Amino acid sequence: MTIRTPLAAAAVALFALSACNNSQKPQEVTSVSDDPQAAALANSGPVELPPMVTADVTFRCKDNSLAYVTFFQGNKQAVVKSTKDGSGTTLTAEKDGDPLKADGYVLTGNPKNITLTRPGKGELTCKA
Repeated sequence: MTIRTPLAAAAVALFALSACNNSQKPQEVTSVSDDPQAAALANSGPVELPPMVTADVTFRCKDNSLAYVTFFQGNKQAVVKSTKDGSGTTLTAEKDGDPLKADGYVLTGNPKNITLTRPGKGELTCKA
């Protein structure tokens, strides 16, 4: 009689499970929500990445001052600093070969030699 009791319990359990409604989908739990900017991102244009740094050079100028210049790919942008840890001024040009300009600064040249004009100062030639 001890063998019949487990078999009877198993039969009752199977009968109870067969009465379950299997037509419903199981509930999916996730921690990912819909992106609120998905539509705006899908309709936006291509993104232009900033230019890569091609050279970061310290120049000694004719008046014995230093100029710290970071050159960027495309030769249409450079950042000029008067001190190594100081804030920089971004100079730009319309096309490759044009002088880089901003806020009284004018820069021409390459990572070996530059001509630099700073606000309130004359034109200086500088070498790396």
